[in-house]
Amino acid sequence: MLSAKSLFQEILDNDDSFRLFCSIAASGESQGGWENARIAALVPDSERDMAPKITRHGADEDKHGRIFNALLKKRGLEPVPVPPETDYTMLLEQQGIGLAHEKLKADKQLTVDDIVTYLAHSRVTEQRAADQMVMLRNDFADDAAVGKAIKMISNDEDNHLAYTHEELLRFAAAGHGRLIQRTLRECALAEIRIYRDVSLAVMAHMGRILGWPRPKAAVLAAGIHALYAWERFAGWRRMVSLKMPERRDALGGPATSAPEFA
Repeated sequence: MLSAKSLFQEILDNDDSFRLFCSIAASGESQGGWENARIAALVPDSERDMAPKITRHGADEDKHGRIFNALLKKRGLEPVPVPPETDYTMLLEQQGIGLAHEKLKADKQLTVDDIVTYLAHSRVTEQRAADQMVMLRNDFADDAAVGKAIKMISNDEDNHLAYTHEELLRFAAAGHGRLIQRTLRECALAEIRIYRDVSLAVMAHMGRILGWPRPKAAVLAAGIHALYAWERFAGWRRMVSLKMPERRDALGGPATSAPEFA
């Protein structure tokens, strides 16, 4: 019977599929680390208090990238180039979601609206990341090979999600509510479409590596399309809701280290 657990176990057990999985994950996390570092450097004067939190957000993402590379190294594997059609962060940026890299590469200070855009983008993508890590944590938290990494990354993603909720609610109270809701909706609708496309591309690559028969590949593709249909109809609303999190000031301290993965 096909399940998320059985699929990930299959990917985990094969060196080539595991190498592709970790390479894709490491690339996306490292890109997120760079983006957050640049945003922290360019944050407007009125929001300088946010800079340490944005810096920690980026440091966490960099740490995750190192963790995935360390998992490869532990198995004697090298990263592989990430196929462009599987590059989630690049595709989001190409669709105008979040802050353009041209803006982040410049030395011009960002605006408050830019910070709201960054937070809305993060709120949507961190929801996806947190949900995925919860799924993996439920099934693989005790796995000797990847359990410790999954639990560490999952906790960080929960912190990131809590941080975006709290900061967006603060900006909403300051009068940015309409911009927040409009940006959240745009990000969510674009993200679910890109997530579908990336999921199909990743599963196609995994299928070729693992030699999946056509019926299995067809069932998996149908499942991805079904998830997109549900998210396009109603599920996206979960990505745009805001509520005060139980974890307050979740990024208020220094980034946690991961010496066992160094």
